[in-house]
Amino acid sequence: MALDELELVYAFIYARVGNRADAEDLTQQVALKAFPRLREGSPPSAIRGYLFATARSVLGAFWSTRLGLSTAELHEDLALAVPRGPDSDEPVERAGRILAGLSDNYRRVLELRFLHGYSLKEVAAEMRSTVGAVKVMQLRALRAAAKVDVDA
Repeated sequence: MALDELELVYAFIYARVGNRADAEDLTQQVALKAFPRLREGSPPSAIRGYLFATARSVLGAFWSTRLGLSTAELHEDLALAVPRGPDSDEPVERAGRILAGLSDNYRRVLELRFLHGYSLKEVAAEMRSTVGAVKVMQLRALRAAAKVDVDA
């Protein structure tokens, strides 16, 4: 199972470094660090989570070395680079207009997932549905939200 996940880890790393050779080296580092610590019989989601956490750690070390910064400095720079939102209520109003343009089910699934921070399981229980159905509904709701014309 863990070997199958390395393809996803490679894609994750490649998207962040943009260089095949570095992505392969970093993926190998992830495998060397993570595999000895993985437990036999662990659920696939736990394996995937651990591999991606290790990948983020390896990427952090890679970029701090590449940029000549300590990890703390890198985190400080990233914190400074986070754009500050506008002081107005305009983004909140815009989100409200987008949600108002959706069907009740789509609006409810997006509110529960993103405004209330519910997990897929929690949304499924709240909406009396299955996790798979909630995933599909969330995807469709996001696509519908992208098409809502809030300027009209």
